Amino acid sequence: MPRSLFFALLLAAAPVSSQDLTVSHVAGSIHMINGQGGNIGVSVGADGFLMVDDKFAPLADQIRALLQDLGEGDLEFLLNTHFHGDHTGGNAEFGAETPIIAHHNVRARLTTEQQRGDRITPPAPPAAWPVITFAEALSIHFNGEEVRVLHVPHAHTDGDALIFFTGSNVIHMGDTFFNQRFPFVDMDSGGAVDGVLAAGRAVLAQANPETRIIPGHGPVASPSDLETYLRMIEETRAAVASGIDAGHSLEELQAAGAGDEWATWGDGFISTDRWIATLHRDLTE
Repeated sequence: MPRSLFFALLLAAAPVSSQDLTVSHVAGSIHMINGQGGNIGVSVGADGFLMVDDKFAPLADQIRALLQDLGEGDLEFLLNTHFHGDHTGGNAEFGAETPIIAHHNVRARLTTEQQRGDRITPPAPPAAWPVITFAEALSIHFNGEEVRVLHVPHAHTDGDALIFFTGSNVIHMGDTFFNQRFPFVDMDSGGAVDGVLAAGRAVLAQANPETRIIPGHGPVASPSDLETYLRMIEETRAAVASGIDAGHSLEELQAAGAGDEWATWGDGFISTDRWIATLHRDLTE
């Protein structure tokens, strides 16, 4: 079976629902499409639509319908915050109608076989590949504002981008920010905890109290929410580091947990045990 066909079948088999997407206004010209998969950011205006990420392929028609409910015009640009399938699974659907923009490493990973542990993901079909790539930053002038795209190295992955909608005062952080839950740091794909912290600090340096932040997963956030997230990472990492120095095993650290303040943060994709294992690996490798 051709790898591109296998990739398409893999996405088609993903357990997604055609009824689980909702759209909400964030600020200015920016809306967010929530539901299964990563959060989508959408710029809506006289120039048409600019979309950040695209969830899974089976949801493409519902995403198109939501766009048409938001306004008129065509989808003119699609940005990828990183390469994971819950953010780029719709690339093959939308890539035929609009240029895809991403960091160099996103294209490199989508065009080649990827392995994370025992899981092997074949290359995406050519229609899903970004056709405009960048190393550090670029700007798109669209719907009356500058959309600044900034690469943050070795954060959630090795190809993450932060998207600043400068006129609307909205920032899409992709999976460098999991709001109110423990994050997935994909160390097998170039991610690192220090990079996630650096990404959050870079956003806070340019934010103000009115800035709205779209996380990769979770509800729209404020800078205060992001500060809490960074504090969680710093405090739990310090606790794990102290335990390692005291000679405790990973299993002992997991049994101790992450503390009462963060008790509900392990209810999402990343459990408390998995987060502690991530911190342990990040500190010991």
